Amino acid sequence: MNTVNGKSVQQGVAIARIKVYKRAGEVVSRVKINDTAKETVRLLKALDETKNQLQELYESALKSAGEDAAAIFEVHQMMLEDEDFLESIKNIIENESVNAEYAVAVTGDNFSKMFASMDDEYMRARSADIKDISLRILKVLSGQKDTDMTGLSDKVILLADDLSPSETVQMDKSKIGAFVTVHGSVTSHTAILARTMNIPALVNAGIDNIDELDGKEAIVDGSLGILIVEPSDEIRLDYEKKLVELENQKKLLASLKGKPTVTKDGRKINLYANVGSIGDIAFAQSSDAEGIGLFRSEFIYLGKDDYPTEEEQFQIYKQALQLMGKKKVVIRTCDIGADKQIGYFNLDKEDNPALGFRAIRICLTRQDFFKTQLRALFRASVYGNLAIMYPMIVSMDEIIKIKEIVSQVKSELDELGVPYSKTLEQGIMIETPAAALISDELAKEVDFFSVGTNDLTQYTLAMDRQNSKLDSLYDKRHPAILKLIKMAADNAHANGKWIGICGELGADLELTKTFIDMGIDELSVSPGMILKLREKIINL
Repeated sequence: MNTVNGKSVQQGVAIARIKVYKRAGEVVSRVKINDTAKETVRLLKALDETKNQLQELYESALKSAGEDAAAIFEVHQMMLEDEDFLESIKNIIENESVNAEYAVAVTGDNFSKMFASMDDEYMRARSADIKDISLRILKVLSGQKDTDMTGLSDKVILLADDLSPSETVQMDKSKIGAFVTVHGSVTSHTAILARTMNIPALVNAGIDNIDELDGKEAIVDGSLGILIVEPSDEIRLDYEKKLVELENQKKLLASLKGKPTVTKDGRKINLYANVGSIGDIAFAQSSDAEGIGLFRSEFIYLGKDDYPTEEEQFQIYKQALQLMGKKKVVIRTCDIGADKQIGYFNLDKEDNPALGFRAIRICLTRQDFFKTQLRALFRASVYGNLAIMYPMIVSMDEIIKIKEIVSQVKSELDELGVPYSKTLEQGIMIETPAAALISDELAKEVDFFSVGTNDLTQYTLAMDRQNSKLDSLYDKRHPAILKLIKMAADNAHANGKWIGICGELGADLELTKTFIDMGIDELSVSPGMILKLREKIINL
């Protein structure tokens, strides 16, 4: 038996076998090859298999998402047959007498850099396609696969060095019982996903070689922040009893479903859920969320090879609204940048990305992609109760520019005779000290505020929330944070506007009373916290 300490990001208990997540093709070794003709044949077979995979992906996407979504796989098939690309791989194998994996990796890197340096925006965007194609060939050559969640009869404890936002968004969440990562911070996207799914999770686990743990039975205790590998029969029995206790607690909380979230003295609080995808809405509904307070639309862009089309986005937003019926759905416009990097955006490398070109700054600079999202949102607005929220606001000028762009989008839709809601609310996130300090002015121009406490905390404390070394210093309840929230709440109400909290701090049960005393009207939290928070509120 071996006990590993980590930092808890979500409480709970899971008992399952460990599944180690490996990114296929991450490390490619250069191997001397004597029979280059045989190696070339191996390459050609891998290329045929890759083409078959792309054709299957094309057909699957065509059925589930339509022609626009499937087109990218058609493009990849054509690029895979590019003579220059294939000749480069073959020449490296023959001239340097090396393995096909190395030749593919070098060629992919060279071509990707070449496309990225081109002036034409369309050609620059193909850089990410080349990377994806190269990685797909490497997977076939090596026989490796990213963690395959299919074919698993039971849930697993997913163990990884770290997980990116694009990786977490593509995973089959139904097969995951717990997350454990060697790196990452308590505010990482793995942590956010774990809270959304309401499953135990640890980050910063002290593991030297994760491969040695693959397939071993283990226990994750999210409350104590430990991973117990190959537990004794006695310890396993204790945790099986804990699981029964936790299930009983869940049943007690389930009795709160359908009850209004109202304090004992009659104060109504809107209790909403944070989600990252259509799939997450199921978690929100099963937790009896009264609405969606934060739909992270950037997750639509993650895990793709090119910008999602207007029609793709429209169908997603429409489905989200239809699923929630008359309940409010607050969709945040694309918050890309900082820790959420996407290859085809071709963002320059920045020394301080959290302080750089991100979120609304990108949207206002690249207005074509922003307008595409806004058109999709406004078109979808007739299918439910939509509100739009703009992130990372720091000035009144940004509000003015957003309104100008929105006006242009409405005019375009009017000319085409496309219906949209004339009354949908438009608000902003208060996640910078600047926005909080001028919230009296901003409140006059928007319909609501939603406080993003994750970024507000890091910008107020001047601490990178992704830096695990700062976890012990990262004080989420710092008086300065609470004063800024109170200031924004007072200014919102003075102008007849409502204010919510959609950051992780909204789920802090120690602060629930404080927030209600401030006058916070809405709390949007991970679905797993909905009923716990309702229990807290109705007893205040």
